[in-house]
Amino acid sequence: MSRHEKLIEKLLRLPKNFTYDEMVALLRGFGYMEEERRRSSGSAVIFYNEELNDKIMFHKPHPQKELKRYILEMIIEKLKINEML
Repeated sequence: MSRHEKLIEKLLRLPKNFTYDEMVALLRGFGYMEEERRRSSGSAVIFYNEELNDKIMFHKPHPQKELKRYILEMIIEKLKINEML
């Protein structure tokens, strides 16, 4: 099983320990790239998939590294809509 497949499995379990770095790796596996940050963007991050012309935006966690459950749920829903899950 590839790392990407393991990250998908982990995401679908909605764990409390899903980190920002794991999400970056997962989204890159689906063709999303992190957009350059703007000056006033604060902790907001945007991932863009050029092929789908689709964006996923959420707040980068701080000071902890784990993403909140509602962010995981939102990303799962978005990936299901795009027929990636």
